[in-house]
Amino acid sequence: MAAGTVAVAAGSASGAAAPACTVDYRIQNQWNGGFGANVTVTNNGSPVTAWTLEWVYAGDQKITQGWNATVSQTGKAVTAQNVSYNGNLGTGGSASFGFNASNSGENAVPAAFKLNGVTCNGGTDPGPGPTDPPGKRVDNPYAGAKTYVNPEWSAKAAAEPGGAAVANQPTAVWLDRIAAVKGSATTMGLRAHLDEALKQKGTGELTVQLVVYNLPGRDCSALASNGELGPTEIGRYKSEYIDPLAAILADPKYAGLRIVTMVEIDSLPNLVTNTTPRPTVTPACDVMKANGNYQKGVGYALNKLGDVPNVYNYVDAGHHGWLGWDDNFTASAEMFKEAATSEGATLADVHGFIVNTANFSALKEDHFAIGDSVNGTSVRQSKWVDWNRYTDELSYAQAMRAKAVTLGFDPNIGMLIDTSRNGWGGTARPAGPGPKTSVDTYVDGGRYDRRIHLGNWCNQSGAGLGERPTTAPAAGIDAYVWAKPPGESDGGSKEIPNDEGKGFDRMCDPTYTGNPRNGHSMSGSLPNAPLAGKWFSAQFQELLKNAHPAL
Repeated sequence: MAAGTVAVAAGSASGAAAPACTVDYRIQNQWNGGFGANVTVTNNGSPVTAWTLEWVYAGDQKITQGWNATVSQTGKAVTAQNVSYNGNLGTGGSASFGFNASNSGENAVPAAFKLNGVTCNGGTDPGPGPTDPPGKRVDNPYAGAKTYVNPEWSAKAAAEPGGAAVANQPTAVWLDRIAAVKGSATTMGLRAHLDEALKQKGTGELTVQLVVYNLPGRDCSALASNGELGPTEIGRYKSEYIDPLAAILADPKYAGLRIVTMVEIDSLPNLVTNTTPRPTVTPACDVMKANGNYQKGVGYALNKLGDVPNVYNYVDAGHHGWLGWDDNFTASAEMFKEAATSEGATLADVHGFIVNTANFSALKEDHFAIGDSVNGTSVRQSKWVDWNRYTDELSYAQAMRAKAVTLGFDPNIGMLIDTSRNGWGGTARPAGPGPKTSVDTYVDGGRYDRRIHLGNWCNQSGAGLGERPTTAPAAGIDAYVWAKPPGESDGGSKEIPNDEGKGFDRMCDPTYTGNPRNGHSMSGSLPNAPLAGKWFSAQFQELLKNAHPAL
């Protein structure tokens, strides 16, 4: 069991009747005067269309905030009721919710729980419970589970001054070329990571995060992250990359792991925003739109990986500063559906979507909202927002989830938000709204995201670590994750010869004066950056310094 985690395990003694309901109550983190917890309730009885979970605290715990449930408290008694989208619990069905609470003394696990008046499992903490049966997917793969800590990244983080504070955080493993699946004498391959994950798992649940990232003609609009496969090499993508990857994940040895795949970052949105007839056409993206290999590749990956019972596919859905405009939003959601129904894939192969991967968009802007106006001028007309429908990643993620459901995706899909580099703390973090001299001074003075322009994406100066990985933090959100391992470069500040197909993108050059995509602004990137994916100590130190919440 991870440090700071308390669980009430599901299950019953051998030969005894299963309880009518089981509860997994886990303290995710603790701080002086408070804690955050995640609760997963499973209905083992007849289906219900609404639920109420009750428990009584022994100490002075007081609920201060809840999500994915309506949580209230009278004295020591707590009641959590479903919200509109998670009331249906079939036999074996589960729902997860979270909350923050204050406390100053003992923080014991509640002695008993009741679901709709029926007593669930209770008692003292027996340690991690039995693992879920292989082949049975849960609603949220992060609920009630630890998450894999990549020892290669952890060692690099721990070696940095101050890095020990975050070296135990879970980060995703990037499989960004064919050789990464097998590994080498100096780097861990997929099997090595999964074997290490089994060790970290112990007798509880553990989630492993993998970034599947090697499409033909990859990242057609960003040279720094181009890949090894040419635009027409869809056959190699299938036979040399996805097939071996899927075969390893399907090994029964790994059936007890929950494997989250983050599928093909920054691919499908390019077909919407950077192709003819858009004003920011990139010829390489027109090529990929014409040959259809992005859709085919994503569909093939979803189909093959979705056949593995313990794999959870999350498709990349860009970020609000890319797809938040009216003419991008719906077209992108429709593109996701097209890819998810290609090459034998179905919408059921998609467990959810991930946003803000390897990007810097603020999680939530508190000092201005999309409905605000200054002297009669809408915030949408400010230079920063520029008619976008969203001001931050949380509102965008929740809206994209709702849109996907209207297009036929499962109503229970969840979203992931990459918070690895969007904290924007430090001395530059505004404490309140900007002056209402104009809509621009109001927005610019109050925004947490301190980039020069919303379109800047490479090794951004002033960025900080964001929210630590957290399960079920808000409605419709399965987890905040660190998909982009902090300290790994987005691209070189100058051209660097390599055998990985990665080019030189001027957006990674701090002297670059910009292009139409970033309003001809300076790039805002850090100097002396190495090749994409390589360790960048200066960036890691910047992220530590500007972390929010602070370390």
